[in-house]
Amino acid sequence: MEADHLNPEIIKLINEFREARNWRQYHNPKDLSLSLSLEAAELLECFQWLSSEEAVNKNRQEIAEELADVFIYGIQLAEEMQFDIEEIIKAKVKKNGEKYQI
Repeated sequence: MEADHLNPEIIKLINEFREARNWRQYHNPKDLSLSLSLEAAELLECFQWLSSEEAVNKNRQEIAEELADVFIYGIQLAEEMQFDIEEIIKAKVKKNGEKYQI
């Protein structure tokens, strides 16, 4: 499924938010990748210096928000690159299965 086939309402919401702020001009593959990495780092900060259990109990809402940011940038990158998300995930799982055999 291409990014725009995930859930039309979610994609529309993401795109409307971006367009209302004129951010598409910044959404090239390099900058989307950079933003994706930064958001993943912010997700990691939710766990810093805590056990997994403590972090989840203390930062559950923040974890959800940062994870949403990661997904948003990932979806936008897939859309920009015209990647079929379902296809690339299946191909990667197959490749990982060959690399990490049972």
